[in-house]
Amino acid sequence: MNETTIKILVAGPCGAGKTTFIRTLSQSPVVNTDVPCSTANRATTVAMDFGQLSLDRYTIHLFGAPGQDRFEFTWEVLLEGALGVLLLVSGNDATHFPQVRRISDYLLSRNPVPLVVGVTHQDHPNCWDCKEVASYLDLDPTEVIPIDATNLESASELLVRLFDLVERA
Repeated sequence: MNETTIKILVAGPCGAGKTTFIRTLSQSPVVNTDVPCSTANRATTVAMDFGQLSLDRYTIHLFGAPGQDRFEFTWEVLLEGALGVLLLVSGNDATHFPQVRRISDYLLSRNPVPLVVGVTHQDHPNCWDCKEVASYLDLDPTEVIPIDATNLESASELLVRLFDLVERA
């Protein structure tokens, strides 16, 4: 049986849940390049994360891009050959929204593929809802969904939504 490999880029600002999302979905050990962050009490990705999962006759490769602007040079390399982009943003930190717009514009100007936004941290008070995020990013509200990056069903829903867009493209 022939397997088809599909590459998906997972992007977004620091702290949006990209590494967690890939760890949740991956059926293989995740390769990551996390190092201690100098400005927060956590780790940050400096090159990429990589995980994979198999669905029927498809092998899906998830490449996580670093969120810090100083690692922007990796984005174009990681985007090459991607079938779509999953853009994560923390709904409780509106200061990241301009960066999300910039990341989206940057990526889609280089490879205009389907893009879906996952709004994380929905359990926090004063979290922006998906309609507000879609409006801010000038996206169709069906392309912006709430997710819990730690929950397999929720993370899978984001991936399914992207594949729906890919099929329509």
